[in-house]
Amino acid sequence: MSFSQRIQEIRHNRSLRFIGSQWFFIVLGVLVTLAYFFPSFGRNGGTIHAEYTIGYGAVALIFLQTGLSMSSKKLLVNIFNWRAHFVVLLISFLVTSAIMYGICCGLLQWGKIDEWVIVGLVLVSACPTTIASNVMMTKDAGGNESLSVCEVFIENVLGTFLTPAIVQLYTSSGQLKFGNPASDSSLSILYRSVMKQLGISLFIPLAAGQLLQNMFPTQVSWALKNLNMGTISSFCLLLIMWSSFSTAFHQKAFESVSHLSIIFLVFFVIGIFLLFTLISYFMARPPLLDLLFRKELSEQSSKVYQISYHIFKPFYYSKRDTIAVMFCGASKTGALGVSLITAQYGNNFRNLGKLLVPLTLYQTEQIVISSLLVPLFRRWCSDENERMVKENTGELDIESSIKLEGQSSKEKKLNSNMI
Repeated sequence: MSFSQRIQEIRHNRSLRFIGSQWFFIVLGVLVTLAYFFPSFGRNGGTIHAEYTIGYGAVALIFLQTGLSMSSKKLLVNIFNWRAHFVVLLISFLVTSAIMYGICCGLLQWGKIDEWVIVGLVLVSACPTTIASNVMMTKDAGGNESLSVCEVFIENVLGTFLTPAIVQLYTSSGQLKFGNPASDSSLSILYRSVMKQLGISLFIPLAAGQLLQNMFPTQVSWALKNLNMGTISSFCLLLIMWSSFSTAFHQKAFESVSHLSIIFLVFFVIGIFLLFTLISYFMARPPLLDLLFRKELSEQSSKVYQISYHIFKPFYYSKRDTIAVMFCGASKTGALGVSLITAQYGNNFRNLGKLLVPLTLYQTEQIVISSLLVPLFRRWCSDENERMVKENTGELDIESSIKLEGQSSKEKKLNSNMI
């Protein structure tokens, strides 16, 4: 083989590796293009009835894989992690919506962006976390997948009540009063729809996966290793995004908004999602708590320090939990978001397309940005994951074990002294 042929082969192999590593974004581009030219095929109520085949089927496959791979014990532990639930709910419904409301009031004063697009941004910020993508991203990044599953359920159940209330809070008076929903009479129907979606696409496949995992552990382990379930879940996520774009293109949502508004939204969503992610990080790992309680408990610690340590230190989360908080806190639901918006404004509302544009772009961009953040987060929490693997396999070295036992005995002694 000549030198030039060798160079061409190397370049060819590099190109194939690059395409293989970026297949998710390449397929996403293809599907968005198909959605533009053939919107009726993949839209809700279209040829394949995507509200069922994708809205239920694709999401169910993702949570079936989650149920097959997730430890039942860890899931039960995270269900009762009330501190994490409190922080994520605070971020998702209050912090993000308050920040967005302040920014949107400024945008109205600017006067360059369509006012109904601005209302749409407020609606997006009031929505609960997305159902599927944050669970997948948390798992891929090495975060606490069980915690993210719990947050998905809690947020989406409470979101059917909290989202309309938050929208009323921001649109009942002030600059956004023109965007107040005319009626909320269909919210009871919405609640039934949400519970139906969560039951069919989350609970049943998750429970089925857990049941199969505990009844046939050997077969399930083989399937997870050999069937490339992660790729299947990623493709299901792509189908969800394809359906969202098909629905948006069918409703001519992007045609109803100016080019300036679209360009602004694309870059604004990138910035606001990264801001929400950063805020979620600092709320999960407050620097002040790390500064105040950096010193481990000892016999010389004062009673005040011991009590304060036990109360506040648990609010400084591990890296794995922080990753789950960041993805769940910053992400917003697409499928249920559409239902929440149409239930409040009605399917025939003339500005419905403008309201849905921010939601469609946010859903897509949050997945793209999260995919880019996954490798960074995975490296960041690699030390915790390595230690967890050693603990699970009993490979902790003797010195570490003695140290852990010593810390445990000290804490027990301190607790008895406090009592």
